Amino acid sequence: MYMDKEVKRGYNEYLRLDEGEGKDGMMDVALLVMEAGDTYTIEEADKEVACLLFDGDVNMSWDDQSVDMVRPNPFDYNPWCLLVHKQTKIVITAKGPSNIYVQKTLNDKTEPEFPNKLFRPEDTDTWARGTGGVLQNCIKRDVRTCFDLDIAPYSNMVLGEVINLPGKWSSYPPHHHPQPEVYFYRFDKPQGFGAGWGNGELYETHHNGLSLITSKMHSQVTAPGYACCYAWGIRHLPGDPWDKTRVDDVEHEWLVRDDADDHIWKCSTGY
Repeated sequence: MYMDKEVKRGYNEYLRLDEGEGKDGMMDVALLVMEAGDTYTIEEADKEVACLLFDGDVNMSWDDQSVDMVRPNPFDYNPWCLLVHKQTKIVITAKGPSNIYVQKTLNDKTEPEFPNKLFRPEDTDTWARGTGGVLQNCIKRDVRTCFDLDIAPYSNMVLGEVINLPGKWSSYPPHHHPQPEVYFYRFDKPQGFGAGWGNGELYETHHNGLSLITSKMHSQVTAPGYACCYAWGIRHLPGDPWDKTRVDDVEHEWLVRDDADDHIWKCSTGY
């Protein structure tokens, strides 16, 4: 399922875990669009909440903490990401135009089992993948992890970002996993576009678009000239968490071999 919608100032809800296709994703997903002076409060009785600052200048307060966060853009700067347990009140105040990705799911844990945690830019693990000429440099990208099973085992979610370079592929070689995943796309230019796969379908990707993937491969590619940063959020399944789980698509398994580049056609004219 792919969803592309007009985004307005305020809380733009894309998925709800209690209705429609959102039930398959098992998460609420939204984009909070704010202007200077706006204040928004999030407080969930039964759900944990993650707030990832895509870009902007905001203050987030929770418990007895209040932190100013600035991120000029999601391409050159690591994210700020707040993860809190249910019944935690978050107050977000914008000091300038800001875009915040919000992800929620059911979780019955509270403190001390579930410590509220702010992941600062310096806490984010960034993994440069597809480097060193692998697959003719077609899959170079940066994969950022804010939190996963290793970092936050008490959470029922995983959240990070991928920087998909112009004209390059990500989530590649083709693979899948049983846990549902959402991608939320932000392009460096609003007219940017690309393509994605999921649930056996091919779809266009656009600025502020969302895909929900529950089966089959989920590779992505961007059009030349347009860079994309997409948030990737995974919902652990009961008794089957996403532990960097990867099932390579059988017909494309040869692409993960160390000698894969030796078996790729090379143009005789040097292109």
